Amino acid sequence: CSLLPRQHLTGTLVLSVFTAVLGFFQYGYSLGVINAPQKVIEAHYARVLGIVPMDRLATNASEEDGPVPSTVPSTVPSTIPGTGAWGSTEGMLAPPEDPAASPHVLTMFWSLSVSVFAIGGMVSSFTVGWIGDRLGRVKAMLVVNVLSIVGNLLMGLAKFGPSHILIIAGRAITGLYCGLSSGLVPMYVSEVSPTALRGALGTLHQLAIVTGILISQVLGLDFLLGNDEMWPLLLGLSGVAALLQFFLLLLCPESPRYLYIKLGKVEEAKKSLKRLRGNCDPMKEIAEMEKEKQEAASEKKVSIGQLFTSSKYRQAVIVALMVQISQQFSGINAIFYYSTNIFERAGVDQPVYATIGVGVVNTVFTVISVFLVEKAGRRSLFLAGLMGMLLSAVAMTVGLVLLSQFAWMSYVSMIAIFLFVIFFEVGPGPIPWFIVAELFSQGPRPAAIAIAGFCNWACNFIVGMCFQYIADLCGSYVFVIFAVLLLVFLLFAYLKVPETKGKSFEEIAAVFRRKKLPAKTMTELEELRGGEVA
Repeated sequence: CSLLPRQHLTGTLVLSVFTAVLGFFQYGYSLGVINAPQKVIEAHYARVLGIVPMDRLATNASEEDGPVPSTVPSTVPSTIPGTGAWGSTEGMLAPPEDPAASPHVLTMFWSLSVSVFAIGGMVSSFTVGWIGDRLGRVKAMLVVNVLSIVGNLLMGLAKFGPSHILIIAGRAITGLYCGLSSGLVPMYVSEVSPTALRGALGTLHQLAIVTGILISQVLGLDFLLGNDEMWPLLLGLSGVAALLQFFLLLLCPESPRYLYIKLGKVEEAKKSLKRLRGNCDPMKEIAEMEKEKQEAASEKKVSIGQLFTSSKYRQAVIVALMVQISQQFSGINAIFYYSTNIFERAGVDQPVYATIGVGVVNTVFTVISVFLVEKAGRRSLFLAGLMGMLLSAVAMTVGLVLLSQFAWMSYVSMIAIFLFVIFFEVGPGPIPWFIVAELFSQGPRPAAIAIAGFCNWACNFIVGMCFQYIADLCGSYVFVIFAVLLLVFLLFAYLKVPETKGKSFEEIAAVFRRKKLPAKTMTELEELRGGEVA
């Protein structure tokens, strides 16, 4: 039954993977939903907080002190999109005593609304291993869905209370859910997937993310939900996906690796495998699990601290952390969070539609990566993606810097943004989500996924909180910072990241156990030994 990979695809496996990655769909939706209606929500914040609009500041400044300084952040809107005016001032609170500080207050609340999502993810990511082992993979995903439903309800009801508080609280709680889900989902998918399909099914995490981003961008259009009346529904709509996932999880089998290795339930593991594999004989995978179980039994339970102190795991942990850092600090979230603003600076007349174009390209090339990852391998795609992003970041910077001199440079900037996203989806986007689960055997895997998840969310928070301030400070040169970081990540990946395509968990662990050689040399040795599976 192992002649063709498609013969591993059963209805139960497809249902299980689809249901699990709905968690990543919610993650992507939460990433993208805050972008398109930015000005509408900021305008609402300004009305609730009694902050003087920028057009009023401009009028006061021109009458008393001359023009408004150019250092005022560009995120503060002067109009509500589609109306040409700030909107009704009815019910607006009295302006603060220091109106000059108002733009900075608004920028602070907006940045917090964007980045508090990642704070929730950071906090909860440390508990992934515990809850996954305590409840099992499926039950854990069931329980954490409650967080998503609560968080989305708070955002959906934002107009019935202090909107900025409800949105920040809702995104924080949704972040708690996504932090848990971003660890539980790869753990479950990697454990239910056959080796031949592990990479392809692993890239579905990223496909779910970009699909969520794209749908949130489309729904965020002004004439759909991204307007002053409907934006709370827009923010809370991913709660529907949470409800769908909750009910579908009731139909999904538990991870056979969890049942066999963690609980010792051999017969239940066989039943789960038969549901997932159809008529295939489960004994080959059972034998592999037995080998992994014996290996895990020969070592003590691995804590997060031991991952760093034990020489057995140290190099694998460094690789796991660096691929997460490279994903977030590549600059991609700066584009996801602030793409509308970036297109405005590039001179695009309808930046929201350009942002949706990015989402479409994002989704298309993620689908392509599903087929590439088992053909070309993880390492080569990761390197190619980083190199392409580096060149795109340089081109983007050149386009933004020279825009004032040459109008056609706006096209250079736009093309660079699209290429940046394409190369991200080739490797640095999908691969970090599943390669961590591949780098570790059953024993250290939960702790490794927890620390890698925390690292990913911490980097996400730093980018979300700081990018707007850095962009205001650096102007057109902001992506030079990401270009330098991408060069560092490229060199590290070339020297240290091994190939994991087609290898069992134990084969990958064995690579790190014996390695004192660079990853490239190890990969070549593995290929010479026939370790690669075509």
